[in-house]
Amino acid sequence: MKILFVDSTHSVLPEMLIKAGFEVCYSPEIKKKDIPAKLSEFQGVIIRSKIRLTAEILASCKKLKFIGRVGAGMENIDFEAAKNAGIECFNSPEGNRDAVGEQALGMLLVVMNNLCRADKQVRNGQWNRELNRGVEIMGKTIGIIGYGNMGKSFAKRLRGFGANVISYDKYKNNYTDDYTREETMRKLFEKTDILSLHVPQTDETEYLVNDEFISKFKKDIFLVNTARGKIVKTKSLVNGLKSGKIRGAALDVLEYESVSFENLHANSLPSDFQYLINSDKVVLSPHIAGWTVESNIKLATFLAQKIIAQFKQ
Repeated sequence: MKILFVDSTHSVLPEMLIKAGFEVCYSPEIKKKDIPAKLSEFQGVIIRSKIRLTAEILASCKKLKFIGRVGAGMENIDFEAAKNAGIECFNSPEGNRDAVGEQALGMLLVVMNNLCRADKQVRNGQWNRELNRGVEIMGKTIGIIGYGNMGKSFAKRLRGFGANVISYDKYKNNYTDDYTREETMRKLFEKTDILSLHVPQTDETEYLVNDEFISKFKKDIFLVNTARGKIVKTKSLVNGLKSGKIRGAALDVLEYESVSFENLHANSLPSDFQYLINSDKVVLSPHIAGWTVESNIKLATFLAQKIIAQFKQ
């Protein structure tokens, strides 16, 4: 089988595939516009985020047997079209779940203890202890939406904090374990102090967190989003921050990620994003939850193992 790499990956992935008998064409420098024509020659393709494999593209790939996505999200693959064409789709959420769980917890601690603001103040010669009095995780109820690889990883890391961890997953049942208790969404709205999102981006989850959704929480909440940016409507988040309904937000992903931030000046950014970057109740990072030295290797390894198990030469 011939496999085309259109994005860069850790070297362990092509190495494992070659050792297993596959023929690998490692071409991360390939331009997006050239990929569809090139794909017609291959039985497998390895992608990250460079291209969306649409139904139209997949229809022209008569030899294609599988798509491998180095990561968790599959939103850049027309999954139904692939399924209908008999093309198998693999991803590797097991590879970065530990990193996501750690960063979600780290960002939560930062926002609850005002660490970004405190750090900036100390560097500027200010010593404001009372202004930066934090809030403890112990005794709080943490609501997790989506209890897959990432949600469970976050729950595991909370075990030693003395929190009450509850979760809701529309597509799972009877999954209560040592780290969480399965609950209804109604119970999450009633009990949650801290909300963490761990769902994929789909038509169903896009702008899940909007004004109506936020208003259903009985308590004022902290929000953590290490999933996908468009799950949260930024304007609604800003409204919640302004009203106090959202006490603080830790965001590794943003609604505006399709925009090239490098080419924007501060005054041309969306006004809601400008509010976020000027708020000391918000902690931001550039979609790096899951982006560690270790996860780079594990993402590649898990994906290679799945491909080899299915198509070993």
